[in-house]
Amino acid sequence: MSISAIASPAPFAFARGGAGLRFGRETEAAGRPGLLWMLARQASAPSRRMWLGFAVVGGVSLAIATAFWLQGATLVLPFAWLEVAALAGAAWAHARHAGDRECIRLEADRLTVEHACGARTERVEFASAWVRVEPVAGDRSLVELSGQGQRIEVGRYVRPELRRQLAEELRWALRHWPLAGARRAD
Repeated sequence: MSISAIASPAPFAFARGGAGLRFGRETEAAGRPGLLWMLARQASAPSRRMWLGFAVVGGVSLAIATAFWLQGATLVLPFAWLEVAALAGAAWAHARHAGDRECIRLEADRLTVEHACGARTERVEFASAWVRVEPVAGDRSLVELSGQGQRIEVGRYVRPELRRQLAEELRWALRHWPLAGARRAD
């Protein structure tokens, strides 16, 4: 499973290059404009298709093992059940983390970050004027958002060589986007 960001262009220009936002996009919720960065794992197959594939492989394995068991090879069937149990455990672990994501929303003066990992979701809200955007250790490390005594790391689902660009895009949006939004309304 590859890890990258869901990228979409935005209609307004990025500060330096003139190109649209690479990772974020404009949204409107409850009549309030905002920016949204949805960073998620790219799953190669939807969960339903994965479970169907698991059922087919497990069924074929058990059918073959049953045929050998009927021929007198009594130890084949218990090992086939062990194999199916291991496959089910791997499929469950995959399905549990297939929906992992980071959702960053910038609306007016609030920056909201949600990080979902398995069944756990961490949510942090910042006043956008007080947010600092910094790499944790270096240019290719996770991006830390901090302010008002809170901190959260983002960029897990972005390739390491693109994390610096994500940080620059977040910095630009925190400094300039409300101004760009005010200009659009005129």
